[in-house]
Amino acid sequence: MEPVLIESNVNGASEVHNNNNANVDHGWQKVTYAKRQRKTKPGADPSNALVAANGGAGSSGEKNNVFRNLEQQAEERHLRIIGARQAALSAAASESAPARSKHRSDDEYDEDSDADVAAAENGKAEEPKKPKQKKPKKPKITVAEAAAKLDATDLSAFLIDISGTYEDKQDIQMMRFADYFGRAFSGVTASQFPWMKIFRESTVAKMADIPLSQIPDVVYKTSIDWINQRSPEVLGSFVLWCLDSILADVETHNVSSKASKKVVQQASSKSQVAIFVALAMVLRRKPDVLIGVLPALRENAKYQGQDKLPVIVWMIAQASQGELAVGLYSWAHNLLPIVGGKNCNPQSRDIILQLVERILSSPKARTILVNGAVRKGERLVPPSALETLLRLTFPTSSARVKATERFEAIYPTLKEVALAGVPGSKAMKQVSLQILSFAIKFAGESTPDLSNEAAGIFIWCLTQSADCYKHWVSYSHQTLYADTRWFLHFPLWPAM
Repeated sequence: MEPVLIESNVNGASEVHNNNNANVDHGWQKVTYAKRQRKTKPGADPSNALVAANGGAGSSGEKNNVFRNLEQQAEERHLRIIGARQAALSAAASESAPARSKHRSDDEYDEDSDADVAAAENGKAEEPKKPKQKKPKKPKITVAEAAAKLDATDLSAFLIDISGTYEDKQDIQMMRFADYFGRAFSGVTASQFPWMKIFRESTVAKMADIPLSQIPDVVYKTSIDWINQRSPEVLGSFVLWCLDSILADVETHNVSSKASKKVVQQASSKSQVAIFVALAMVLRRKPDVLIGVLPALRENAKYQGQDKLPVIVWMIAQASQGELAVGLYSWAHNLLPIVGGKNCNPQSRDIILQLVERILSSPKARTILVNGAVRKGERLVPPSALETLLRLTFPTSSARVKATERFEAIYPTLKEVALAGVPGSKAMKQVSLQILSFAIKFAGESTPDLSNEAAGIFIWCLTQSADCYKHWVSYSHQTLYADTRWFLHFPLWPAM
């Protein structure tokens, strides 16, 4: 068989060429195929390509007939749907015609009404606006102006009335008493009575007269005569109630100061002026009531703190107006321990010293206090207070402060009150033994002034009781011979 060359053209036909030249082809056959056009030319008709692919014109005609039937059926179905929809719309339009006419009438009416309202509003707008009338400001009333309006006759009638109405309820009587002054001073605002600022910036002497200096004498006398008939228990409860009311105002002030730098005192439901007036009257007429509440003031934390100290000082100042002994007793038992504490600041120390200086500067204060050194079995200046005074008056040279000189000035009188009493009495024996215990200790201190003062008190103790002498002998056997400083004070030792 002779080798042939087969070539495929575009139409798929094959051409066979005899190749007689065997030397050129060497017996090989070369088969070639024309490259098929995979992409349809841009101008070509897709239907023609489909027909050509399916093999001729007969197939194309049959295909067209099939699609034509489908198109006719779809068109007929579409026409039927449109006809049914138009019929439904016509029926709905005929039914809604009366309703539309009614709605149109309503709309026209609404438009007319809106037009009328708009016209009325425009008419009002055109009218000149009346200027707003400012409310007349209430005139500010001072404490003096409100106090001047107090009527002693009216107060007396009021007190008689509540005494009869609440005959067996003195606590309610006291509340009504405070209410009377609350109404009288209700017009006084906090700005007219900034008591916290006054207490903070005023001396104790000025602070003690607030606010009773504004009360007419006849009103004051009527009030204290009525207060004198109340029981001490009721008055004690009333004092604490007033104090709680005042301190509540302090707490409100503290909260406001934390929230804002600009602090405005808010007026409470009851005038603070009235609370101070009623409380001052009770403390001046019945100062013993304060002694009954002193333990609560010492032990309850809500009555302690630098922000509450001015109020406590003010209360003691009121009681000292009624009786100096009560004032000194309260100072020595409640305020002096604060000064002797480690956390006392100069401001607190100053106000506490001002109070005792005021008490001791009163006319005949020394005579009154020394003669009344023991009050109802209790000493005005107890041994513990004398011990604190020794430390504050005779500190080491490095511990001296500005207040030391002030303590040196008041110490002699306070020491005299602390050591006053009937020599040889049972009470003095007990007091001298208590004083001896710290006098021995201070006499051995390295501070010369303190040591000398304590030695003098120690000798006083020996003269008060033989028990003090026995106690000293026992103590000297244990410690005193080991300390040569004692020989400077006591060259003659007891026989052993």
